[in-house]
Amino acid sequence: MHILASVNSTYTSIVTSVFSSTIAAKAWLASIAVGLAIVQVSTGARIFGKLQHVIPLQPSVVAPIHRWSGRLAILFTLPVAFHCIFILGFSTYNTRVLVHSILGSFVYGVIVVKLLMVHSRKHPGWSLPLAGGTLFAVLVTLWATSAAWYFTNVRFGF
Repeated sequence: MHILASVNSTYTSIVTSVFSSTIAAKAWLASIAVGLAIVQVSTGARIFGKLQHVIPLQPSVVAPIHRWSGRLAILFTLPVAFHCIFILGFSTYNTRVLVHSILGSFVYGVIVVKLLMVHSRKHPGWSLPLAGGTLFAVLVTLWATSAAWYFTNVRFGF
């Protein structure tokens, strides 16, 4: 237990050097991840031949943007997940928190499924966009039950 308290203290010191609180950091980092997820959905649609008029770039240009926005989105979720898992834990004290805890328990599993599907050719063509859309829906719902709630009910600021 002493190790976790020490990690919590170090984590809090690092995060509050930039943000007013650890919860504010989570809200902003999750918001950046959702912004990158919007880039993911847009570029994924372009790679699959949609949104040609909205994103007038060749798929060979869009593909690296898609890959890097995904990598960065996952990177921005890591401190959020650390705080949720090791400091706050699974909670059920109201519906919003329960939904958030359940989806938070599944998000990295959905990421793994999506990434495995990218590297496998043994699935129907519609399944990869479905996996990406599911991941987007999970991330947006996590954001809505945490960061959006924080910004509208607690404070909008760093």
